[in-house]
Amino acid sequence: MSADELTPPEAARWAVRGGLPLPVDRHDAVAATANHIHSVVALLRELDFGDTPPAFAYHAGEERHHAAV
Repeated sequence: MSADELTPPEAARWAVRGGLPLPVDRHDAVAATANHIHSVVALLRELDFGDTPPAFAYHAGEERHHAAV
């Protein structure tokens, strides 16, 4: 476990602060899930979306064909 990972006691403490007390047998699973989500979000933050159009530019069901250049 890295220094940045949430420990089971920390997960329990944050859950209580959020009004969701956890049974002791759930601390490990919640910490593991939170750490996994954090690792996925960290990867997404590294992506360069510079050429990606905003969501409102997407039209579901509309196919666009681009000619090869």
